[in-house]
Amino acid sequence: MATITAKKKPKAKKKIKHQPKVFTYQWKGINRDGQRTSGELKGSTIAEVRSVLKSQGVTPKAVRKKSPPLFKSEKKITAMDIAMITRQIATMLAAGVPLVTTIELLGRGHEKAKVRELLGIILSDVQSGIPLSDSLRPHRLHFDDLYVDLVAAGEHSGSLDAVFDRIATYREKAEQLKSKIKKAMFYPAAVVIVAIAVTVLLLLFVVPQFEDIFKGFGAELPAFTQIVVGLSRGLQASWYFFAIAIVVSIWLFKRAHRTSQAFRNRIDEMVLKIPAIGDILHKAAMARFARTLSTTFAAGVPLIDGLESAAGASGNYVYRSALFKVRQEVMAGMQMNVAMRTTKLFPDMLIQMVMIGEESGGLDEMLNKVANIYEMQVDDAVDGLSSLIEPIMMVVIGTVVGGLIVAMYLPIFQMGNIVG
Repeated sequence: MATITAKKKPKAKKKIKHQPKVFTYQWKGINRDGQRTSGELKGSTIAEVRSVLKSQGVTPKAVRKKSPPLFKSEKKITAMDIAMITRQIATMLAAGVPLVTTIELLGRGHEKAKVRELLGIILSDVQSGIPLSDSLRPHRLHFDDLYVDLVAAGEHSGSLDAVFDRIATYREKAEQLKSKIKKAMFYPAAVVIVAIAVTVLLLLFVVPQFEDIFKGFGAELPAFTQIVVGLSRGLQASWYFFAIAIVVSIWLFKRAHRTSQAFRNRIDEMVLKIPAIGDILHKAAMARFARTLSTTFAAGVPLIDGLESAAGASGNYVYRSALFKVRQEVMAGMQMNVAMRTTKLFPDMLIQMVMIGEESGGLDEMLNKVANIYEMQVDDAVDGLSSLIEPIMMVVIGTVVGGLIVAMYLPIFQMGNIVG
């Protein structure tokens, strides 16, 4: 069988230059023609801004730091922003534009101030001689370890344009997949929320009106009606208790999810067992794994390091644990397809594709095909779920509303029978 080899992962330089904070300054001055002019300029200090203005032929008369807006907050940098920037860098590098010029043009033309500031800091680093990978490393919020390691591999191999193209594709696919997962999770949540909201409104405002009518009947109400009236009375008397309980429960859940790894692991295990949703999450995890490992391996990152990145990118504790076990087995000399089979988690199709890739030496291509297959399956499953949820939502809401209406009209029907 063919032995899988890859270029060694370059070691990142430890020394990283600390960058001063950049501010926006408003200035007024006189240009070379003696005319009054004004504008805005970014810099670390007033002295730096004055120096830049003088180099541009402007005599500064007043320079002051621009005050932040009171009510308008600056837009944050999103993952999609980073994906778009990565794609633009890949396109410009492939067209032969130098890296420094590429970063400068993108930073100057972006609509978000925070992105301009971020690219300005990175540009300053690169211009001072720091490798791009080391310039990105301090900004872990936007450029994770996988991103930086791939850029470092591209710098080491001299194929930075190709690496940025792979990263851009990876980020774009990841964001598309994330959007599909959110869409799949939104519909069931919407059904539950709408059903609860309709029930609460009926119990608080509609049932009490019927209860006033029932008081004049002078007869015992049907059991179903008594249950509904009891729920209405309890909700009216203690609605604040239920509201507080819901808020506290949500807060406790978020706190436990944020602070307890064991709790997050348990949630990951449970969501995979949810009908319809679990199947989508299974396919999404395998798509993330295949896409990440394909991208890292094609960029020259060693298989062992790629498996570690793929485990982290899988997005679920069950798959993360399984892939770490696969990594340990591969480190011990076992073929990856055999190690994957021992986990009893991955489907035969995926294992067969990995085996073919290992034997042919085209593991990255096979994994890329696997990722495409599972991403299409996720897309189809989400569309199917969306079509299924609409009638389910109508049935649930209809059952809730219809049940409450029947409960309210049962006494009236009984009175009609007695009179008849």
